[in-house]
Amino acid sequence: MTDERKYFTTVEAARYLRLSHRTLKRYRVTGDGPVFLRMGGRVRYRRDHLDAWAAQEQRVSTVDDGTALEGASR
Repeated sequence: MTDERKYFTTVEAARYLRLSHRTLKRYRVTGDGPVFLRMGGRVRYRRDHLDAWAAQEQRVSTVDDGTALEGASR
């Protein structure tokens, strides 16, 4: 995506992350997804928040709970 917009709708954010918009909505409800903003009753995502969330999701194996990279440079 070459678009340089700072804020994304749910559909745009999901496309950026290569997720279903339904998955992103579910993550928003459960608190498992990226930080979002409520602007005038609409949900928006910032690109830097999407990138930060994706970086936190890095794993070294399927059994890694996210601690294998602690202390290492991400």
